Parts: sequence; C-alpha cells; structure tokens
Amino acid sequence: MKRQDKPQLGRRRFLGLVGASGLVAVTAGIAGCGNRAGGQALSGPGKVLASKLPLPAKFERPLTVPPVMKPVRKDQNADYYELVQRLGDIEVLPGRKTQVMGFDGRFPGPTFETRRNRRAVVRIANELPVPTSTHLHGGVTKPESDGYPTDLVVPKGYPVHELHGGHTEHMAKPEDYIFNQVSKVYDYDLPQRAATLWYHDHRMDFSGPQVYYGLAGMFIVRDDEEDALPLPKGDKEIPLMICDRSFNEDGSFNYPALDRRLKSLPGVEDDYMDGVLGDVMLVNGTPWPTHDVANTRYRLRLLNACNARRLELALSPGPKEGAPFIQIGSDNGLLEKPQEMKTLPMSPAERFDVIVDFSKFDIGTEVILTNLAGADSTEQVMRFRVTRQESDASSIPAKLSNFERLDRSQAVATRSFDFRRGATNQDHDWTINGRGFQVSTYEAEPKVDTVELWKFTSDFHHPVHVHLGHFQVVSRNGGAPEPRDAGWKDTVDVRPYGVVEVLVKFTDFKGRYMIHCHNLEHEDMAMMVNFRTT
Repeated sequence: MKRQDKPQLGRRRFLGLVGASGLVAVTAGIAGCGNRAGGQALSGPGKVLASKLPLPAKFERPLTVPPVMKPVRKDQNADYYELVQRLGDIEVLPGRKTQVMGFDGRFPGPTFETRRNRRAVVRIANELPVPTSTHLHGGVTKPESDGYPTDLVVPKGYPVHELHGGHTEHMAKPEDYIFNQVSKVYDYDLPQRAATLWYHDHRMDFSGPQVYYGLAGMFIVRDDEEDALPLPKGDKEIPLMICDRSFNEDGSFNYPALDRRLKSLPGVEDDYMDGVLGDVMLVNGTPWPTHDVANTRYRLRLLNACNARRLELALSPGPKEGAPFIQIGSDNGLLEKPQEMKTLPMSPAERFDVIVDFSKFDIGTEVILTNLAGADSTEQVMRFRVTRQESDASSIPAKLSNFERLDRSQAVATRSFDFRRGATNQDHDWTINGRGFQVSTYEAEPKVDTVELWKFTSDFHHPVHVHLGHFQVVSRNGGAPEPRDAGWKDTVDVRPYGVVEVLVKFTDFKGRYMIHCHNLEHEDMAMMVNFRTT
C-alpha cells in the first residue's frame, strides 16, 4: 500500500533488508527467537488493540456450536446450498449488540458437513455494503471457485468505480476485476480426504477487516475411511473456532482500518501494520465460554481463526496421567498414527484435530484451555467442566490412515519464497521475493500431478498458506520437522529467520492460484504471489 508518510528506517525495516543468504547463515544461532520469551513474543508480530469498554467476565456463558448448513436440494452427485452474506446484530458481549458481517448474518457462519468426491454447490448472495470473495481454505477447487481476491461478488447498486487499483496502480488494474452481480455460485468438487477446512472472505486488500467483522465459518469434509474409525462422534465431536477481537464502547468490533467504510483506501493505522491483536478471546463467537463434558473422550476440531495472533494451547490442570492432547489430524486430514502433544502451537489458519480424554480428570474438575502464547486477558481461552459420568464406546486406533509419504526424490523443481518486510522506497510494506503482489504476474508454473520442493524463509512470523496444493513439511532450519508439522498441510508457521522446506503436490485442476501470508494484515499489504498450474 502506498503510504503518504514513510516511517524512519527502524530495526524491523533494517532487518528486512537482510538478504536470503544472510538469513540462512544466521538461522542456526537464532532459530529459537520468540519462543518462551513471554506472551507478546510468542503471540507473533502485531500490537494489541485494547477494547474501549470493560472486558466481560470469563467462563460465564456457555459454548455454542454453529448450526450445520442444510442443502436446499440434492441430486445424485451434488448437494446445493444457498448462503447470504448480510449484516446481523448479535449478542457477543453480554447485554450488548455487535453488528457483524456474517454468512446468514451469523458469526461464525454455519458449519458445512460434506463428503469426499461429492460436489458441494454453494450460491453465495451478497447483501453487505461491500464486495466480497469467498475462499474455501484447504479446498481442492477449480480456479474459478477458489475465491481469488479480485473475483468479487458486489451488492446491488454498488459503485464499482470507487474500487481502487490495488496498493499501487501496477498491482491491479480495472480489467483485473471480475464483478459478479449480487451472487456467485462456488462449485466445490472435494476430491480430497476427510479434513477440517474453513471458509472466509478473501477480498483484495480488505480480507483483514472483513474476516474480523465476521465473514468466516467451518467446513468439514468426511469420508468412508474416517467414518470407519471408532473416534468420538455426535456431541463428543466439537468444532472450535478460536479468534481474538477488540470492542468499542457500544459493543461494536474495534478494527483500526484506514477506511472505516472499507471502500477505497486499504490498510490499517501504522501502529498495527504488523498485525491486529485483540484482547478478548472468542470461541465460536462467545467470549471465554464454558462447556460441561462427561468423563469420556472428546474430539476437538481446533481452528486458529485470528487475524495475526499465534496460539499455544495447553490444559490446566493437565490430566493425571498421559498427554493432554492426542493429535489425530492436521490441516488436511488424519495423521498416519496418533501422536501425543503437550501443547498445540497454532499459527493463524492452522487446524489441529485432537482427542482429549476427560476420564483422566475427576468429576467436578474445571479444566482451562489456556494459551501459553498469550498475556493478561488472552492467557485463557475457555473452560471445560467435568460434570458427569458416562460410558464411552470410542477408542483411538494405533493406525489412523494410509497416505502417500512424499520424498525429495519426487520433486521435479525447487523454488524459494522469501517473506519479509519491504525495503525502503517501495510502495508496499510486506513482500515475497522482494516484490509486492501483482495480479498479472506468476511466481511459479508447476505442472498438475507433480511434486515440487518449496523453501520458505522469513524475517518475522509468517503463516504461509498455499492454495490448491497440499504439502508435507520435510525440514525446519536444516533439521527434522517438528511434531506440529505432521501430516498433510496447507498452512505452515515460518518463524523469525526460519527456513521451512515443504514438498507440495498439485492435483486435479489447472489455473491461477495463490501463496500468501495468513497474517491478514500482511496479506492486505501485498504479501501474496500468484502461481499457475499447467
């Protein structure tokens, strides 16, 4: 974004000038930068935006679970859905109304439950005062249904001439935009394993505020392999969308957008260019909720839906024996076998599928889901109360799934993507390979049904998300991947001065897709590039 007043060359911008070769050279000595150094460091880049009203009391409101979206009709191959983006006034804080931009006026939006290889055809109508573009995060989708940032659904009568040309004129020209009037049909083929996905707004330059104001929901894909496992089901399987928000005196969301109308001037106030961190933790849209559980196993589908905040989840107290979490899945489906996790480090957009065994706690125990990466009001997320005894027919199999393990020898190309703060005298503030986003250029052109080795490097915390291509992490900082990297993923946390190598597999569809930082403030300030599958 072109700014009128350039800040002085401070420490962060100076470090952004360090070349990729220097980055690799210093990685070994400072790879742990930011870990266990206090809540603010762990939470990643960004600044806390304080609420302008007293924060609500913790653990006083029950957890709510968004309703499951019902199809309006079905045929042999597909389920058809109708979804409306509109404003809604809901009670997020007790006794106050918060206006949200919501799918069906809700926050979060309704949860989709779909099946592998069965099409989900979703017509999304826009009754909001701003354009939108909806991305199915983790979805293997046709390019025209991927939610490209300039493929917009505009509300009736919207003055499209007010749309700017991107951060600078060379990034997006008027002819780069597709204007779908009032509604658009997104056709999801879903040729992918069972997994916890999510859907959210992806509008050019305004993803941050529009997701912050509510345009997000969970999207679950199921398949026969997962159905056959004796995992917890029914009310023992709970989707948990975790995000942080800040509030104004009247209960409205507080977001430091330069253009509060979200029409022509993208970006945030200078203090929040590294990322917007809220001071209220929400789970499924409720601040610090509480949930009564039986002394049985529960499956928690966890999503970090924060704009910029990194989480490290733990249980307090921990169980009497064994690990607090048994991870069974990651971003894109089941692991090969379960693994014990003491904590769950989650960058924005990552998902963890875990089992918590509440039989390891006495009846009457209050178990807090804590955030070790938080400070003050963000150190706690929600509370579970073990209130009753029930029989439990579930179990955790030693073998969860069979899937292909990728090997470096399969890579037909190697590519590098360097994520860092832009150099001085550039018109944008966050870059990939030294450039801000341009609609008309491609950083890579991988072939469908091939595997490539992609290397991600960074100056600060950058959660890197790849559209279409799912990947496996093969190294961190020259060593082995961490337990958090297990399984098939679409988002990986690249920490300060970090080097992460992934093997990406491209399947099914040819066309234009994206790689970007999922710190939404970084994304809105041009930290994106195109690639094209051929």
